[in-house]
Amino acid sequence: MTLPRLIAASLLALLATAPATAQEAATTTDALQEGPAERISDQIFGPRVPTDLAFGAFQRGYFLTALEFALPRAEQGDAAAQTLIAEIYAKGLGVAQNDQRAAGWYQLAANNGDVLATFELALLYQEGIGVPKNRARAADLFNKAAQAGYVPAKYNMALLHIEGVYASPSLSTAAALMLEAAEAELPEAQYDYGTMLIEGAGMPPDPVKGARYIELAAEQNLIAAQIDYATLLYMGQGIDQDIEAAVAWYARAAEAGNAVAQNRYAKLLAVGEGVPLDLQEAAMWRALARRQGLSDPSLDRLLVSIPAEDLAKAEERARFWPLEPATVPKIETIFEVPSVTQSPEQTPPAPSDTAPEASASEPAQPTEPQNP
Repeated sequence: MTLPRLIAASLLALLATAPATAQEAATTTDALQEGPAERISDQIFGPRVPTDLAFGAFQRGYFLTALEFALPRAEQGDAAAQTLIAEIYAKGLGVAQNDQRAAGWYQLAANNGDVLATFELALLYQEGIGVPKNRARAADLFNKAAQAGYVPAKYNMALLHIEGVYASPSLSTAAALMLEAAEAELPEAQYDYGTMLIEGAGMPPDPVKGARYIELAAEQNLIAAQIDYATLLYMGQGIDQDIEAAVAWYARAAEAGNAVAQNRYAKLLAVGEGVPLDLQEAAMWRALARRQGLSDPSLDRLLVSIPAEDLAKAEERARFWPLEPATVPKIETIFEVPSVTQSPEQTPPAPSDTAPEASASEPAQPTEPQNP
């Protein structure tokens, strides 16, 4: 829809809600006449939202400008501005990274009720970054952010309830929190909740529903979920067996660089299960998995018959992966130099017997120029 049509549609909507009585019409007309021009715009387009210059600069990558705009607001207690400054220092965006300063700004923002700052501060306490490590303090902050409805905090609280050290040990509470985070489409929560359903942790086991949640996480490119979903498809657990689909998921995780997926994909290529047999391709993926420290004797036995030439090509491809090995183009002669036949008159005189010959190892010495 073009801009003129949008304006026309808004005006029609405004006319459709015109006052029904003359008194209401007079009141509306007086309001429009007495107010500033912006009030007419508000009637058509709705109230204006103040421009956040600091956040706008941050989004565009102008981090020092964002810091300049945010500092006056942060000093006045603006929690959002304080969190933005904390993010700049935590990630070293346009400034030197400073975890202690980031923690201080997160603390100020958390004190002013910013839920993101509360969650980020909890992560710092959990890992001991910029503050002394204090997992009990981290758990309190996670719980505060979760109570405020922050989805990642709910997921972390679920993990704490499973661990049962800094939160009450309760698989049922963990499952309830994990479900809330999974329904909010957090891929880690979808994967963990699906695993809990398959294992019956905190709830009756439901392999079919569990496979579905793991699939949702896999579709969001969570590699661990892609590997497990491929395994479920291969085994037909909670879902119809589909070897070819399993191969596709293993290949997808292998392409993302996961060593386990690379090893399993290589095995399927080596036996031609769900994919055409290709020993050279299998050897390449084995080499990539080995590079990450994963060796598999059973895969080695499957590749014992690979020709030495194919094995060398596979190793070379693995060296350049994900690119193809560099090849040196063969240089062909384009122009031929014609042979020159010399007539007897053009034949240069033979060197004198008295002139010394220059040896291959000893270059001839230059002669002194004669004086004119």
